[in-house]
Amino acid sequence: MKGFLLSILIILLFLTSACAEVRLPQLIRDSMVLQRDTKVSIWGWASIGEKITVSFANKKYKTTAGSGGKWGIQLSPLKAGGPYTMVINASNHITLKDILIGDVWFCSGQSNMVHQMELHSIRYADDIAKANYPEIRHFWVPNVASLQAPQADLPGGSWKSANPTDIRQFSAVAYFFARKLYEKYHVPIGLINASWGGVPIEAWMSEEGFKEFPNILSTLQKNKDTAYVNSLNRRAFTGVMPPRPEDKGLTASTPWFNPSYVPKGWRTINIPGYWEDQGIRDLDGVVWYRREFDVPASMTTVPAKVFLGRIVDADALYVNGKLIGTTGYMYPQRRYALPVGSLKPGKNLFVIRVTNNAGKGGFVPDKPYQLIAGKDTIDLKGYWDYNVGQVNIPQRGIGGGGGIDAQNQPAALYNAMAAPLVNYAVKGFLWYQGESNTGSADEYARLQPALIADWRNKWQQPNAPFLYVQLPGFMEFSYLPTESQWAAFREAQLKSLSVPNTAMAVAIDLGEWNDIHPDRKKEVGERLAAAAMNVSYGEKDVVPTGPVYQSSIINGSKITLTFTNVGRGLITNDDEEPAEFAIAGANKKFVWAKTKIEGDKVIVWNNEVTNPMYVRYAWGDNPVNPNLYNKEGLPASPFRTDATTK
Repeated sequence: MKGFLLSILIILLFLTSACAEVRLPQLIRDSMVLQRDTKVSIWGWASIGEKITVSFANKKYKTTAGSGGKWGIQLSPLKAGGPYTMVINASNHITLKDILIGDVWFCSGQSNMVHQMELHSIRYADDIAKANYPEIRHFWVPNVASLQAPQADLPGGSWKSANPTDIRQFSAVAYFFARKLYEKYHVPIGLINASWGGVPIEAWMSEEGFKEFPNILSTLQKNKDTAYVNSLNRRAFTGVMPPRPEDKGLTASTPWFNPSYVPKGWRTINIPGYWEDQGIRDLDGVVWYRREFDVPASMTTVPAKVFLGRIVDADALYVNGKLIGTTGYMYPQRRYALPVGSLKPGKNLFVIRVTNNAGKGGFVPDKPYQLIAGKDTIDLKGYWDYNVGQVNIPQRGIGGGGGIDAQNQPAALYNAMAAPLVNYAVKGFLWYQGESNTGSADEYARLQPALIADWRNKWQQPNAPFLYVQLPGFMEFSYLPTESQWAAFREAQLKSLSVPNTAMAVAIDLGEWNDIHPDRKKEVGERLAAAAMNVSYGEKDVVPTGPVYQSSIINGSKITLTFTNVGRGLITNDDEEPAEFAIAGANKKFVWAKTKIEGDKVIVWNNEVTNPMYVRYAWGDNPVNPNLYNKEGLPASPFRTDATTK
């Protein structure tokens, strides 16, 4: 019996060895873009000792799989071009087709780098329809995290080219960046997009990158202990959860979205607006909205669209009793398609079920709320009827708190979404992140340079360009000088310009007060492209960014400010005097300043401040009119002269 089992074991080992065919990482596949003008690594896995031959661009490269079955070769540098075919021969044969040689950019950050063209399809409908750039390609890295260690490969992914179908899943910022460069240089562009909404910068750094941050390293080490992490998560979800109440709008004998339902006791409420601001106190749960609209016959014979702005948190839209669309979280703009036949001439019933889990619920102001069909539009704003379908019971005393979301932990996204890619040569890095770190500006001023150094070290490209986006304006406007957490954070971002081969796209003028994901992504991408032309492509006549504060001189009751990156000169974008400048004396009580441009300088003063010492520009969460630009059309970065060094 023992001999029989031994024979079976030997056969299984033989079969396992025989089946260990050459395998490639997910990134190395058909339609990939390889970095030009440098040695390029191609790697994979096979049986230990297996001989592998890679044929590419009329050359053959041979290697043998070593310890752990890992193998790799380096392709000789090639000029931009293609398409090429790569053939890999071993115990199995792999053929990779349609390979281009060009410039590869690693794009990373949080949701504003994630945001696909699809989410901005109204503003960029023409750009999507005319996308015909087969040499611009995008690889979406799947969202996955690891608390334990750097991973060897990704769980999936593929290269897609910029055509009207696939472009919808491209990062909008990355696409407009690539398109601008491609139109100038006609070199293939590869975009590797490793981004995840709502995550902090710490998640994207490797363990080695935290050598100057012992507290973060301590957290990272604790997170490697699976038992520790599991215990935290168990404590966070212990206790008996109270039963979730039923939604009367769904459980009623006639559901509230049904046209035959007769509403009784409903009240009026305005769209847009939050229900807590309209007489409903502290309600988390479900509120139903309904209203009838008269629709002309001409709008019923063509496809229609319903724009419902943004809704906090989730929604379902019913038209004449039929479910049209749903969205499960607050950030996307609601844009639902109505097929022909959904509308009828005359009265049409619109019902919206809104679910809110915390904070204010309802419809975000200053967004489009419309029914559009052909050339006709019906405004959906105004008074609707509403009724409360579900009131959630506050979950006080439930759970122990402190659970871990892996994607927010130090090194977790580097391990799973960046480490598998570091062998892949790149031209440089694009970075759009920060919203999740705005509460710790001083630490971020140290973390971002550490991230830059870490990535350059991991990719073994010590001078790789690092191009990043400064956060745009967001939240309520301030009409008086004020302190600002977001302004302090932008200052922290600005400090990374002291790192060689970096550039910053200023976006202070591109924000939306009510949306952390502003719609204007083209300008962001094109400003990053201008930065790349200067830093990466040697176009020294291209100004990489808007004016950046350099120094100040106090002349009596006035302060003279000088700037770098003035290009062909300073201007305002509205032909008015520079706005958003505040001035203060030793007491740091800032008041708005009078201003004028003199050549490449800005003079600021206020007759009430006779001994001025400090100046601030666009210092607010969302400054009202940051109108200082250079003649190249790039806005000045917010700044202050009274910063404290920490």
